[in-house]
Amino acid sequence: GGLASRPGCVPSPSGLAPYCPPLGLETLKIDDFQLHASTIKRYGLGAHRGRLNIQAGLFEDDFYDGAWCAGRNDPLQWFEVDARRLTMFTGIITQGRNSLWSSDWVTSYKVRVSNDSHTWVTIRNRSQDMVFPGNIEKEIPVLNRLPTPVVGRYIRVNPRSWYPGGGICMRVEVLGCPLPDPNNYYHRRNEITTTDNLDFKHHSYKEMRQLMKVVNEMCPNFTRIYNIGKSHNGLKLYAIEISDNPGEHELGEPEFRYTAGSHGNEVLGRELLLLLMQFMCQEYLSGNPRIRHLVDETRIHLVPSVNPDGYEKVFEVGSELGGWSLGRWSQDGLDIHHNFPDLNSILWEAEVRKWVPRKVFNHHVPIPEWYYSRNETVIAVETRVLITWMEKIPFVLGGNLQGGELVVTFPYDKARSQSRIQDSSSTPDDHVFRWLAFSYASTHRLMTDASRRVCHTEDFAKEDGTINGASWHTAAGSMNDFSYLHTNCFELSMYVGCDKFPHESELPEEWENNRESLLVFMEQVHRGIKGVVRDLQGRGIANAIISVEGINHDIRTAADGDYWRLLNPGEYKVTASAEGYNPTSKVCEVGYEIGATRCDFAISRTNLSRIKEIMEKFGKRPIRAPLRGRLQKL
Repeated sequence: GGLASRPGCVPSPSGLAPYCPPLGLETLKIDDFQLHASTIKRYGLGAHRGRLNIQAGLFEDDFYDGAWCAGRNDPLQWFEVDARRLTMFTGIITQGRNSLWSSDWVTSYKVRVSNDSHTWVTIRNRSQDMVFPGNIEKEIPVLNRLPTPVVGRYIRVNPRSWYPGGGICMRVEVLGCPLPDPNNYYHRRNEITTTDNLDFKHHSYKEMRQLMKVVNEMCPNFTRIYNIGKSHNGLKLYAIEISDNPGEHELGEPEFRYTAGSHGNEVLGRELLLLLMQFMCQEYLSGNPRIRHLVDETRIHLVPSVNPDGYEKVFEVGSELGGWSLGRWSQDGLDIHHNFPDLNSILWEAEVRKWVPRKVFNHHVPIPEWYYSRNETVIAVETRVLITWMEKIPFVLGGNLQGGELVVTFPYDKARSQSRIQDSSSTPDDHVFRWLAFSYASTHRLMTDASRRVCHTEDFAKEDGTINGASWHTAAGSMNDFSYLHTNCFELSMYVGCDKFPHESELPEEWENNRESLLVFMEQVHRGIKGVVRDLQGRGIANAIISVEGINHDIRTAADGDYWRLLNPGEYKVTASAEGYNPTSKVCEVGYEIGATRCDFAISRTNLSRIKEIMEKFGKRPIRAPLRGRLQKL
């Protein structure tokens, strides 16, 4: 009785144990000291690696392997979790070992519970010890609910049989509700509660659409819902715009975007954007000056679900049972985030041939014709939709939220060397990108915490929680590289949590972890210089080129002649040029406080362009022919 009122505990309809949330082996709430095992094969396969969905290192070395593996294969082995307080255990989820080279998983096991780690009680079904069915391959998680809830502090999984070609290896999650602790004996460290009154749950496609509608109805004056296109299965890719003048680009106001869910199974980003839109609406209405300033000075676009088809697949099986990849790809099996045209190769080849900047610009690299002529099996519908959207709006800064790790990556994502799988590959704007990445990572509650446990195999905290994409793992055709090379927009990837699909009960804490970062990163769109390029009559010039001395990457003005150039503090010589106009340069200074420095340009027509214009007027006839006749009349 009384279980329903406990957080995360829901009475079960089937008479089995109630639904309790995971204890947190996958989310790292359970720390390494709480995991024990009878024996281990070697350190890299120790009990601390027996966490659901943990990924092995590329080389499966001694430190970072993909499971707990017993030192011997016999029925006396066990894997133990110390919950550190009395807990009502309700279920176990298991997986095999994550490995490219070997096949190891447990095919059946018993479960034992204890209060003191000395006396153990085996879970029974009437008169017999229960033997639970385990895995039939290594990646798909299998859930076993206990016939009745069992209370204890320690729980052990005791493998009884395993895949004949392999050995005893497991990745585990335990479901359980901590019991009230009258002596307050064990406080979970850093227990987080949020004071924000938001809708903390996982939203299906329909619920997401409904929630966006509710936000729009609450804040009709500064939000607008639109869709950027449709997915393969015909679901609309919804965006919400938050701006004091929704629906139009305002002269001098920068455009910012967050997208999430290009990998449909990385669902935390989707929920964070739904929380962010609710939060901004509420805070604006309550007069929060920081949010008001952000909304009044910026046009913000949020697309919570780039791959709704993939999300629906994993949403159906739920938080713990999706594994590491179900729902990741588009409906036709493509990785949307790495499905963009590879413009890096085009630019780099042009640089080798010394075609830059005469034949090929160092920015706004055009999409090659072959990309569009390729059929649907190579380019996802969603990728085409994103490209059209990215070309239509003059975005300045963007972040795409990913999952399964805690790090911010910045371009390039592709290494220049074909033979290397990890090789640092920096853009001409490396210093700016490093600053942008650090602005998110350093304000996140965990990313730069040197004492936090590594998610899988890499310790990004010692790198300030940021890394160049290609030096992590090189990939061609990423959204970040494409955005930088084809548009003005600087785009980064935020990996917002170790667990791709955290349990609903984790969402308030994840929101607290990311909320400040989400806001701080948006504010960076106001760092650098901005202005308008006009002709001498005061008309804005579209597509004028803004160059900064010493940075081999230019940007262009938007349709009304306005531009934004992200830069770190310092003094810069900036040149505005456009076809048919004389280039003009000036020195612009960027300070440390947020707020872009105003740097306008007025540029005059070149003599040649004026002559051409006069010739056009005269229908391209040489002007000198009738001249003699005219002089005689004079």
